[in-house]
Order: sequence, then structure tokens, then C-alpha cells
Amino acid sequence: MSRWPNHEEAERIMNEWVSNVNLKKHAWAAEAALRAYASRYGEDPEQWGIVGLLHDFDYERYPDLKDHPFKGAEWLKSQGYADELSEGVLAHADHTGAVRDTDLKKAIYAVDELTGLVVAVALTRPTKKLADVTVEAVMKKWKAKSFAAGVNRQEIEKGAEELGIPLKEHVDIVLTAMQGISDKLGL
Repeated sequence: MSRWPNHEEAERIMNEWVSNVNLKKHAWAAEAALRAYASRYGEDPEQWGIVGLLHDFDYERYPDLKDHPFKGAEWLKSQGYADELSEGVLAHADHTGAVRDTDLKKAIYAVDELTGLVVAVALTRPTKKLADVTVEAVMKKWKAKSFAAGVNRQEIEKGAEELGIPLKEHVDIVLTAMQGISDKLGL
């Protein structure tokens, strides 16, 4: 029988696989955003948060896209964890070919890149605090294609569209979720 790791198990997995502090912060940001979306959709915030926490857990060991996140998803399955968890991990990236046929899969895809953009905007604030970031500030930086050029804005737009949520509302949901854990993110 497949099962979900509890939060403590998921944190332990992440800590065993991830040493980079910024990658951990990205995982925590995705976790917070997915918890917010789970609440919005009447789903289990713990399970959705775990998908966010673990979506990139194999990246340090397998940074090549031919392996990431496939190796992590395979490992989760080998440990007897729920298919929904490994499928959620696969759904965060287009290159996996995963079908985003659930709100959870759509949400992990939608929040992944956006968390990075929100962090980048926070780092431009004089205080470097998420509390000083607004949706308007994110949207202003959105238009500056040279700003955080590594952030795939098309994927963020596609993710919001798949969720059926206007882009500004999507930014607000993710920003608010991240502001709720700003101390943990060091922002």
C-alpha cells in the first residue's frame, strides 16, 4: 500500500538529499505556495506541501534534465510512497512530459518558477524583505525581461492559465504564502 511521508519524513528526505541552502529555501517557498493552493481548493495542505518540499530534492545529485526529476520520482516510488507524490514531482517540469491532470499537478507547475521571481524581487528591495514586496512590484519586474532572466515567465503564465487564475491573483497567492514564512526564507 502506498503512503505519504509525513512532514518530518519529508524534511528528513530533503535534508539527506539537499545541502544547498538556497535550494532548501526554494523548496520551502514551493511548499508554502502549495499549502495555500491546497487550502484554496479544499485539499490536504500537508500532502500538497510535501510535493512542494520534495519537487527538486534530487536536483543536487541529478542536475541533468535527463535525470531530474525522474531519479527522485523513481526513488520515492521505490520507498513505497504514493504515486500522487511522484507524479506531482514529475509535473513541475515540462520536459518530463507529465500530464497535469489534477489541481495539485497544475499548482506545482505554476508556483515553481514564480517563487524564484518573488525572491529576486525581494532582493531588490532596500530592506531585502518579502514584507516590502507587492504584486505591483513583481509585475513591474515581470516586464523587465533582463531581470531574473533565468525565470521562465511563459511557464508561470501557462501555469496560472492551467489553474484558471488571473496572473496577478496567482502572484498574490504565492507572494502572500511566501511572506508567511519570510523568517524561514531569510527574507
